Amino acid sequence: MVPLSINCDMGESFGIYKLGDDKNIMPLITDANIACGFHASDPHWMHTAVALAKNHAVRIGAHFALPDLSGFGRREMKMDRDEIFNIILYQVGALSGFLKYFDMPLSHLKAHGALYGMASKQHHIAEAIADVAEMYDVPVFGLSNTVMENVCMSRHIPFKAEFFADLDYDDNSDIIITRKHKMEDPNILAEKCVQAVKHKQVKSVNDNFVPVKAETICVHSDTPNAVDVLTSIHKAIGQYITTQGEIL
Repeated sequence: MVPLSINCDMGESFGIYKLGDDKNIMPLITDANIACGFHASDPHWMHTAVALAKNHAVRIGAHFALPDLSGFGRREMKMDRDEIFNIILYQVGALSGFLKYFDMPLSHLKAHGALYGMASKQHHIAEAIADVAEMYDVPVFGLSNTVMENVCMSRHIPFKAEFFADLDYDDNSDIIITRKHKMEDPNILAEKCVQAVKHKQVKSVNDNFVPVKAETICVHSDTPNAVDVLTSIHKAIGQYITTQGEIL
């Protein structure tokens, strides 16, 4: 069994605007996907997020996006493979400077928002992400049974299948990306994660059970009650991972 991890998109504040409770979320996760400046964050908040992750021994991945700061990276754009490669490399390079300063390794890559969905379906987007992953020799987080996973497998790049606790799924096992996350019932989301981990399925928005794979569970930091959600997930799956695997 692949060890289960819990990740969160972090460092998404910008300037004087604060988004997410990074301080209280960080102790509850194993992997932090730190925003690299194109959808959120800036040098100050990137520095703060990396320092916080190091303090809690949390692995750090680059959370890169389309250049859409005003839309929080949740609007699609048309770009070719070279353009996507360049914007990803630019963002990972920015984070790498702070990682070097704190003597922390880059753990993984994870696309954000619209780019994440595009990589699941568009071959040239997935290839561009794989190009950067290959360069840095790190795994990619993404949805299972997608173009992104197929590209990684064909190029022998490690891939970690991600399950989203706080997003809905459609009947094709695709996540439904929204502009804003609403407050959710922590107990319901925790049970949803148990279903995904134990039975490899989740109930879609149309009340159909669809297949999913959960090697890492994501809770977004801009979900209003993210700390409560993460706490409930730990409690709900604690017994299962104790007997079947472990959180790493």
